[in-house]
Amino acid sequence: MATNVIHRRALSPLRSLSRVALDLRREMVLHVTMRRRPGPIGVYYGWPSVPTLGEHTHGGLVKIQHMQRRFPNTNSDYNLIYLVSSQLPPRCQSLVRPARRKGVALVLNQNGVAYPAWHGPGWERTNRPMARLLHAADFVFYQSEFCRLSADRYLGPRRGSSEVLHNPVDTDFYRPRDPGDNASERAGLTLLLAGNQSHGYRLRAALEVLAELGKHRDDVRLVVTGRLCWLPDAMDCERQAQAWVQEMNLADHVVWSGQYTQHQASDIYRRADILLHTQYNDACPGVVLEAMACGLPVVYSASGGVPELVGDQAGQGVPVEQTWEREIPPDPKAFAQAVLTVAQSLPVYARAARQRAVERFGLQGWLRRHEEIFARLGLETVGSA
Repeated sequence: MATNVIHRRALSPLRSLSRVALDLRREMVLHVTMRRRPGPIGVYYGWPSVPTLGEHTHGGLVKIQHMQRRFPNTNSDYNLIYLVSSQLPPRCQSLVRPARRKGVALVLNQNGVAYPAWHGPGWERTNRPMARLLHAADFVFYQSEFCRLSADRYLGPRRGSSEVLHNPVDTDFYRPRDPGDNASERAGLTLLLAGNQSHGYRLRAALEVLAELGKHRDDVRLVVTGRLCWLPDAMDCERQAQAWVQEMNLADHVVWSGQYTQHQASDIYRRADILLHTQYNDACPGVVLEAMACGLPVVYSASGGVPELVGDQAGQGVPVEQTWEREIPPDPKAFAQAVLTVAQSLPVYARAARQRAVERFGLQGWLRRHEEIFARLGLETVGSA
């Protein structure tokens, strides 16, 4: 590990020079090719290219994948920059400043912020560039009321135009399984811990819930997806995860499914019954919406923006203390009881989950709202998806 750190430090001046060169090139391109508003919309997301739906990605880039289906990414001749706070391009200020001087519109999709509980020391420094973008943008979409609350607290209340627009889900692609599909494979109760595992407590909490459920029924299994990445070394994560499984005697009840693309995600959801979402203060997780669209009710930590997504009918929230100073894992017994409650009326919860996803979080409505805001900014949108 020490050798790797020294190696990274040795390369850092070269990397810094490369970033400076890239920034200068961006500014030159902006000065030459930028068009002023109004006019037909040309959108740049701050990245030379955006992964397609068949490629591995996560977080803010998933939203950009949806956006570019209606508003393709263009690296030049654009009049709108659209940024997602959780996936800001490197040194994005050098991109935004010259663009603003040319009259280019800036729209920010604001996710969570850095705060002491999850970031630790240095959270103020991490928030500074985000705060500058938040207050400079022509319009801000907050992904949830929780995102607005946390931004007001740690970035400062915004005076310009903004609104809450929850993340979307493609309800035509994410659909419930057909009745009887894989019936022979689906005996018992299958829980899903989706996404990448970037928080160790999130996985451990799910395993503790599984162990607690084992006291009530022996036909429960947990499917864990994505990368194990809460420690710098992935092998250390894997060793720790396996130690937890052995400690709780869960080897026969845990399935590790690994990374998946957006194209593969719906099949993973359809093989489960309930989504476990054990993360504390999650701002507006896409996995919750994808699961609901596939007819999976959600048992979750009643914190962050997740209660706004699930509501009263599509799952069960487990109450937890509210604080910005530390992350609080859910209580395993309370979580297990919530799973048992949902399992007793699974078809009712499943229908409610699907209905809520369709009625409130559909992709087309989300894209239409973007079109309306872009038009308000004087940009002409051409065609529709």
